[in-house]
Amino acid sequence: MLKANNLQKRYHDLQVLKGVNLQVQAGEIVSVVGASGAGKSTLLHILGTLDRADSGDLELQGQSLANFSDEQMAQFRNQHIGFVFQFHNLLPEFTALENVCLPAWIAKKDFAETNKKALNLLDRLGISDRKDHKPAQLSGGEQQRFAVARALINSPKIVFADEPSGNLDSKNAEELHQLFFDLRAELKQTFVIVTHNPTLATMADRMIEMVDGRIKI
Repeated sequence: MLKANNLQKRYHDLQVLKGVNLQVQAGEIVSVVGASGAGKSTLLHILGTLDRADSGDLELQGQSLANFSDEQMAQFRNQHIGFVFQFHNLLPEFTALENVCLPAWIAKKDFAETNKKALNLLDRLGISDRKDHKPAQLSGGEQQRFAVARALINSPKIVFADEPSGNLDSKNAEELHQLFFDLRAELKQTFVIVTHNPTLATMADRMIEMVDGRIKI
């Protein structure tokens, strides 16, 4: 599914990634843990094509992304990759349903089909009754569920999550964690999750620890 070979990344004088090798199988849930500054978020952003490595190769579904232009990378990301962040990033001027549909509209998918798929996702996530609310009218747990639905609207090959429960209380965090596993069971979805939450980290099929820009063996 995903293969990273010898990823290196430097910001000015700081070497953040020091030769990271990683493989993720289809349908796998992988957690990435480590101290602050270990390179977790940098790795996630590079794996998710939000940033580029200085050297090394990144493959998804057997396709190397190293030589993609920025435009090609943006199109590939929209079609094949989903993201869930700690701070939801829902646009306040749109309804929750419109926020979910946005990635599909950007991909110029059929409006009616997108709306139907979004409503099906919201039913599955138990939040369809909140679809016409603006983000400010939703609880933190509801906002994060809508963010998960938005990540799934284009049927991505893989979803990357960066501290997805870091802003939630323990009850909503537990529900969100279980949701990832329910989605894997129902949709065969692949997840790579950066987290400081020990419960979520140990629930994963595999836990990867980063130390000083490397994956601890």
